[in-house]
Amino acid sequence: MAFKRILVPTDGSEFIKHATNAAVEMAKCFGAKITALYVLDHTVFVNMPLDSAVMNVYSVLEKEGKNAVGYVEEVAKGAGIEVDTKIVEGSPVKVIVEESSEHDVIVMGSLGRTGFSKLMMGSVAEKVVRYSKCPVMVVRPPEVERK
Repeated sequence: MAFKRILVPTDGSEFIKHATNAAVEMAKCFGAKITALYVLDHTVFVNMPLDSAVMNVYSVLEKEGKNAVGYVEEVAKGAGIEVDTKIVEGSPVKVIVEESSEHDVIVMGSLGRTGFSKLMMGSVAEKVVRYSKCPVMVVRPPEVERK
């Protein structure tokens, strides 16, 4: 099986670095193209009134998304790999699973942030593995970083 289209969902955390490196190595081996995907999770705003505070949070998340896909883009381009970036609003699991039909493999981290976000990202990876339309490679950080 040749992997020509690699999807790298990113949350901007430190743990995505290992998944990005794995995706870049895979892209080198297969002559593949990488798509860096950040999902601006709209479920965060479901029960919030639309006021200036919410819009400020939205702006912060949007900036975080640009930085997150920018990191993947920088690493991939530095290795001579073609890369596209996407920032999409929606439910992370739903968006990633929908995108899976357009890709040959997904390379993602097993851990995201800390606390509740960490719990949610773990849940995202698990659900993506379960429902993806293409193979999923979940990259764990080295043992020393997980402590």
